[in-house]
Amino acid sequence: MERKVGSSTTVTSKEVKAALEKTQTLTSEEEKVLRLRHGAGAASKSAPLPRAAGNNQELGDELLLIEMQLMKAMRERTGQAKSASKPKAAATGANATKDKIVRALRKKK
Repeated sequence: MERKVGSSTTVTSKEVKAALEKTQTLTSEEEKVLRLRHGAGAASKSAPLPRAAGNNQELGDELLLIEMQLMKAMRERTGQAKSASKPKAAATGANATKDKIVRALRKKK
């Protein structure tokens, strides 16, 4: 029996990180596994995320439109819509009672 002499190399996280930045053939799941296995973090925390549309301008425009609609809906839902242009509604119900109590306490001072 012959003894097989194998060569082994050590791959550092920096090398994996550099290789992952260059490649375009891996799926997102494969890239995630490699990053987790070798401890290679993302390229840069300040780097922009890659565009899902790639070089397809029509798809990019459509995605931008969807994003704008979602942002508008989120602002309306959280009450961050342009409230400066709208006058404040009159205090009603509990707010009116609360305001009356606060005014009375201020006068007492």
